[in-house]
Amino acid sequence: MSSDVNDITISYEEDGQLLVKELDKEILTKGAWATIVFRYQNWSKAKNEFGKEMFTIRRYQKRDGEYLPKSKFNISSVEQAQKIITTLEKWVK
Repeated sequence: MSSDVNDITISYEEDGQLLVKELDKEILTKGAWATIVFRYQNWSKAKNEFGKEMFTIRRYQKRDGEYLPKSKFNISSVEQAQKIITTLEKWVK
């Protein structure tokens, strides 16, 4: 993992092939616990291209100087993300 929250990524490569492409990230909290929202795409072997944009919220705990993944919530579509945004905006107002 990483000792600096800014260096955490979900990009993933296997045998020289990028399988998860991180498009963007926003660090929501830093410290002993970090929360990061990522925008990403998965590689589709069948289509030989990256798929639709998806989102994930990940929590990391810093132990012995390294951030370790602890939990995640995947948002599988733009439509689902919009529903979450709409709900949160309604609750926060």
